[in-house]
Amino acid sequence: MKLVPLTYNLRSLWVRRSATLLTVLGIGATVAVLCGVLALQQGFERLFTENGRDDVIVFLRQGATNEGDSVFSRERAEILMKSLPEIERPVDAPPLVSAEIYLAVRRNKLNDAGETNVPIRGVQPRTFDIIGDKLHIIEGRNFKLGADEVIVGSKLVDRIRDCRVGDILQLNSTPFHVVGVFDHDGPFKSEIWGDRDRLAEALERPIFNRVIAKVRAGTDIAALRERMEEDPQVPCQVMTEREYFAKQTTAMSWVLRGLGFFLALIMGTAAVFTSTNTMLAALAARTREIGILLSLGFRPYAIFISILFESLVLGLVGGAVGCLLALPLNGVDTGTMNFQTFTEVAFAFRVTGQVMIIAVTFSLVLGLVGGTWPALRAAMMRPTHAMRHE
Repeated sequence: MKLVPLTYNLRSLWVRRSATLLTVLGIGATVAVLCGVLALQQGFERLFTENGRDDVIVFLRQGATNEGDSVFSRERAEILMKSLPEIERPVDAPPLVSAEIYLAVRRNKLNDAGETNVPIRGVQPRTFDIIGDKLHIIEGRNFKLGADEVIVGSKLVDRIRDCRVGDILQLNSTPFHVVGVFDHDGPFKSEIWGDRDRLAEALERPIFNRVIAKVRAGTDIAALRERMEEDPQVPCQVMTEREYFAKQTTAMSWVLRGLGFFLALIMGTAAVFTSTNTMLAALAARTREIGILLSLGFRPYAIFISILFESLVLGLVGGAVGCLLALPLNGVDTGTMNFQTFTEVAFAFRVTGQVMIIAVTFSLVLGLVGGTWPALRAAMMRPTHAMRHE
């Protein structure tokens, strides 16, 4: 198959560099917007999915979509914590299981930026043992059991009022002293933690929202899940921490993906028209050249591939430009409402390899769609008519 030399197409793009640059920037802007929204989605999703563990299980009420919807009475929580043989029970130490309360509390943002729901979690000492080294105090100290003290996640310090060490956090009529700031690899760094019993009394929550436990090595989670669904005393959902975290991202991830592709579709339509106009203008200026190529023996399919190749190059370069424009977003902190729990979660944009692959693929599709019609027109030219063109 005899094809038009690729150097001819690359030289043509350089000769028409003004139009080429305009098209590349149009595609690049579209790709940058898509990259930005997908980086937001990846940052949110990976905050949860990369930090869940398979040896930690979460118990929720049947039918609950998140721990805010889940309720266990004290009696049922105690049954779960004491009766399950799968829970790891170290020698000369309490079992690695903890019952927690969870509530979204309305708090003011800094700089009069409005209000948002901040998750507050009441924990027991074994919660820290279950989580392990992923959570550590970076300023101040941990709260004391039975005291009106709290520690706050690192992402709240610069976003929410009264979240610095030494501040007083008013919960209903009870003032809690902020005594420390903690960091965590996952979503807990957007929460406020305190003693379970004191927070339960201050927030008037005489129930538990979830039970977490570390299970013994080799535990059959599927069998445990099936057994607990039919348990006569405490029927409940059972999932690993990894499964639970992944479940919390579903709604928001779909919203962000949908938003990204909707914006990409709108802007991409404009980019396709720009690409098509650029290629049609190039085609009008090179009609005689195409006639000469046809008369020299190049078949119509070779002309079609040649023109389409130019358009794909425009799409590829535009995709690379869009990714470069989006790269500065990588690692930038932001926050959004998690539609699963209706609380604000702070995280960072993540411009991952997956984001770039999707973006560049999308830019190639733009180039392909924008170049197909001009390529067909070039392939259908008659050599005699094309060579007479002025």
